[in-house]
Amino acid sequence: MITQENSNLIIKEIDTSRIGAVDFDNLTFGSDFSDHMFECDYKNGKWQEPTIKPYGLLTISPAAKVFHYGQAVFEGMKAYKDDNGDVFLFRPEKNFERINKSSKRMAIPEFPEDYFFDALHALLNLDKEWIRPGNGNSLYLRPFVMATQVGVSASPADKYKFMILMSPVQSYYSGDVKVIIAQEYSRSANGGVGAAKAAGNYGAQFYPTNLAKEQGYDQVIWTDANEHKYLEEAGTMNVFFRINDTLITAPISDRILDGVTRNSVLALAERAGIKTDVRKLSVDELVTAASDGSLKEIFGSGTAAVISPVSAFCYNEKDYTLIKPADSYATRFKKELMDIQYNRAEDSFGWRIAVK
Repeated sequence: MITQENSNLIIKEIDTSRIGAVDFDNLTFGSDFSDHMFECDYKNGKWQEPTIKPYGLLTISPAAKVFHYGQAVFEGMKAYKDDNGDVFLFRPEKNFERINKSSKRMAIPEFPEDYFFDALHALLNLDKEWIRPGNGNSLYLRPFVMATQVGVSASPADKYKFMILMSPVQSYYSGDVKVIIAQEYSRSANGGVGAAKAAGNYGAQFYPTNLAKEQGYDQVIWTDANEHKYLEEAGTMNVFFRINDTLITAPISDRILDGVTRNSVLALAERAGIKTDVRKLSVDELVTAASDGSLKEIFGSGTAAVISPVSAFCYNEKDYTLIKPADSYATRFKKELMDIQYNRAEDSFGWRIAVK
């Protein structure tokens, strides 16, 4: 094992890569991990030495507070490789800002910016061969932080572990999805942690999503917890509705995640002169639009799938089928985003960050 120091970063390199054991043509999303990972502990009131080391198992006490009180937040990012072999990140500063925002909401100490970006660039340089070029191929990056203090007293921890894992992936969804509109279960509530990428948010979605899958649907479109009247998110993604030629999405609140892809879609729409309307959209309004033909598209937006078109939705046990229009906004925005991400188009927004 080779050990080196890069500024404040300690790097312990692997002896032998595991890359030859991975079938890159048949990846299961988030199941294979690259050779190295990042780790940094918080104790005695400060973050300790940031370290990159070979990917491997952790030893952690069963009394660690993360297991008992759910003090854990995470991010989802991707690195892309163009046809020249150069590697790029997409708006990574937004992920850094959001993980610290999530941490603050969960009473977790915020992470230093230089540690975060030094780690990202060093990891990607070490494991750049794990990033395959080509549409849909990328390296999924999972920064996360969890409470590691031993003890089951109901109070915030005083010890934490910040980590970054990297996983080679292909396209998340292979086609359009069918969804059901939530009428009983909720993703989040006013004053809660819906705007944070807290681990428990996602665990709480699994049961109602499984119920939807048993009925033949892929995901749930979540509605507000008070009345189940307004449309908020789709599965683990922000959601857009195209009524006539207006693109509508819910406003950010303490219930709705401030999505990086969501913000990027709104910016692309504004550049193209497409009318956007950030407002509450009621289920009744959606059903009316589906019935009179003014509803043209529904699509989710998020890091994993980029853009995920919806082919049908169910409400009150009735299915409403959507026919993708020839001028599909979902198709357009997905191509424009991916062309920026894979360095195939000019990036007038400054979103694409080269890994050096």
